[in-house]
Amino acid sequence: MERPPEELEPRERPRRRGRGLRIALLALAVAALALAGWCRWVYGQIERYASQDQAARAEAIAVLGAAEYDGKPSPILRSRLDHARALYNRGIAPLIITTGGGGGDEFSEGAVGRDYLMGAGVPENAIIAETKSRNTEESAQRVAVIARANGLHRMVVVSDPTHLFRIHETFAAQGLDVLTSPRPPAANEDPSQDADRIAHEIFAYTLWRLHLH
Repeated sequence: MERPPEELEPRERPRRRGRGLRIALLALAVAALALAGWCRWVYGQIERYASQDQAARAEAIAVLGAAEYDGKPSPILRSRLDHARALYNRGIAPLIITTGGGGGDEFSEGAVGRDYLMGAGVPENAIIAETKSRNTEESAQRVAVIARANGLHRMVVVSDPTHLFRIHETFAAQGLDVLTSPRPPAANEDPSQDADRIAHEIFAYTLWRLHLH
């Protein structure tokens, strides 16, 4: 029978504390290795999707929203929209879906994207503007609703290269057949920010997988 703590020999108490500390340190080391392995895997997926253009015949092209300034698309949003228009002009799909809710002013990213594309020659009846979503997950949910309402299944999604892996996963989770196509670099874009973008994507994807977003 195990003796109560007060009856332990003086040398036994430090021994037990030492064994508990070693177990705790081992558990921390295993957790750190698992986290490092997970981050490395997600990073590899981000790089893989960023480096390939999957654009092929589909039923729609979805453009993820980005900042707009008083009704004008930011350089990053303009780059996404121009790429979507180029895909449309190539005959990749007959419909473009612009996404994104309000950015703090009277305009929404989705509506700004629609107006920009119409000004660039895309017919109004070839554009659907989604104007309520606030993040990638909401965009996926709302685009899926639009897809079901219009009988759409296969979709090319346009966004930043580092964003595409998370987009693919969130859109596919909504039952969509997703292809991804990275936008080209925007004017005056700083490539030194890529590391921050990748770190953000690893963190955001992990939260989504853990249902903590």
